[in-house]
Amino acid sequence: MSSTHPPDDTGAFAWWHTADARARRAFTAAALGWMLDSFDVMLYSLVLAALIQDPVLQLSTATAGTLGALTLLSAAAGGVVFGVVADRVGRKQALMSAVLCYSVFTAACGFAQSVPQLAVFRILLGFGMGGEWATGATLVSETFAPRHRGKALAFVQSAWAIGYALAALVNLLVMPLWGWRGVFFVGVIPALLTLWIRQRVDEPAEWQRTPPEARGRLSQLFVGERGRLTVLLTVMNACTLFGWWGLNLWVPAYLNLPESRGGIGLSASAMSWFVMAMQAGMWLGYVSFGYLADAAGRKRAYVLFVLMAAVLLPVYGQVRTPLLLLMLGPLVAFFGTGHFSGFGAVIAELFPSEVRATAAGLCYNLGRVASAAAPFVVGELAGTRGFGAAFAVAGAAFLLAGVSWAFIPGRRHA
Repeated sequence: MSSTHPPDDTGAFAWWHTADARARRAFTAAALGWMLDSFDVMLYSLVLAALIQDPVLQLSTATAGTLGALTLLSAAAGGVVFGVVADRVGRKQALMSAVLCYSVFTAACGFAQSVPQLAVFRILLGFGMGGEWATGATLVSETFAPRHRGKALAFVQSAWAIGYALAALVNLLVMPLWGWRGVFFVGVIPALLTLWIRQRVDEPAEWQRTPPEARGRLSQLFVGERGRLTVLLTVMNACTLFGWWGLNLWVPAYLNLPESRGGIGLSASAMSWFVMAMQAGMWLGYVSFGYLADAAGRKRAYVLFVLMAAVLLPVYGQVRTPLLLLMLGPLVAFFGTGHFSGFGAVIAELFPSEVRATAAGLCYNLGRVASAAAPFVVGELAGTRGFGAAFAVAGAAFLLAGVSWAFIPGRRHA
């Protein structure tokens, strides 16, 4: 006599055990897409010191920051466009297009012979980068049960840290052999993911039930109370993205540049190990946030994380001892990044399916427009006032994000 037992709905991994095959494939596609997005995008920050010292490009810190800002601006445009596309033609098609876009143009960066060429490739890369998050997060939000949504999205978001660590590993292995161009060439590998997505991923049933004529209408995001939420979430996200990019785009350069230029003076290989250590803290932050947000609510978790980040970033910028930086880095990454796990769940619980990807793309990526100033502002401050003052400004952005949450409703799940 045989018996069957329902999946355990109480364990730490109940979010996975209780999910059906369609949800698991959606999770895999979104997580891999986000991991490889991180891998491609963060290669730039890891080779930034080499680009600054390259005799052909001869980037100044201000120009390097401007290129970072251009990438974020194009990501903002890409996020909005792909969000609308995901609502109108499907999450799957939009996700494949975004992954292919950022993969091809990451590799193209390796062919750049001038700053304008590099700028064009970074802009096109950013367009695909911005589109991946909105489509992937929406895909997962609509295939997992609401009570497990925060945890599922947390593990998707945690893939960013894995991608960043892989980028640091590639930099460690490839840079000594083929230089910064070889590092960028490796970035074409994520394009292979689109083949698997095409074969295995299904559109969410919730999206398929929505009337086609109601899908992806931007005007619906600015009606009544929904309009107020759209503005508040955009402002909050702009602050967190400003703080994150202000720190993370410049951390590798801060560690790698010589002391005469305000850096710590670590070798490129030592810098890569420091960055990989930070990704361990980042990964734990992502995952921990998901469990905390499902248990205590999105709002409480968000405020805790961003306020801790506001305190830790200025401290990190003042530390000059490598051992202390190695110990403090993972903690900074834990609080300065983990909160991003909650944004997809917040969007899913405040906006209906027919405009959910559009809302995710707009609120997340319009935030990038403001945050696009971060690489330039932090780069300028680092060059004139030092990295301590530069990272303090990034910390202030996290403080403003915490203040924004006073006006945003908090929910456990819906």
